[in-house]
Amino acid sequence: MNYRQYIPLAIFIPVLVIQLTIIPMISIEQIGPDLIVILLVYFTLIYGQLYGTVMGFVFGLIFDLASGGLIGAAMFSKTLTGFAAGYFYNENKIEQNTSTLTFLMILFLCVVLDSFTYSLLAYSGPGMNPVFLIFELSILPGAYTAVLAFPFIIFNLKKVIP
Repeated sequence: MNYRQYIPLAIFIPVLVIQLTIIPMISIEQIGPDLIVILLVYFTLIYGQLYGTVMGFVFGLIFDLASGGLIGAAMFSKTLTGFAAGYFYNENKIEQNTSTLTFLMILFLCVVLDSFTYSLLAYSGPGMNPVFLIFELSILPGAYTAVLAFPFIIFNLKKVIP
């Protein structure tokens, strides 16, 4: 049995606690980074699309249960994000995709997709207009998450996590 594939789940639990407790404190006008998507995209680029899709489903389900939000919204958006991130997987370019600025571009696109999908499913009301949905609830969290993920590139976690 390959225990290396269970490492993301072991890392997910502390990341989930940080996402639910500390991230709301550093959010700006309800716009905050998504640490779970950083973890999801990183391990999807290492293990592939199928693994990322299943991992997105599991991460989303646990996040939905722990956060008390709408059951299924994060599950669907994280599953879709893991699937989309898997399109950037190439076993010959794992090092390049996880340790260069390519990672930040892939992460930005995936966070925008995740935030947009989650916003469509979880938020509703008369105050929802397309500009607000696309810009404030999708692009700004994507930029914030990409900036926060910059240390992944600097410290190259590939050497730390096999």
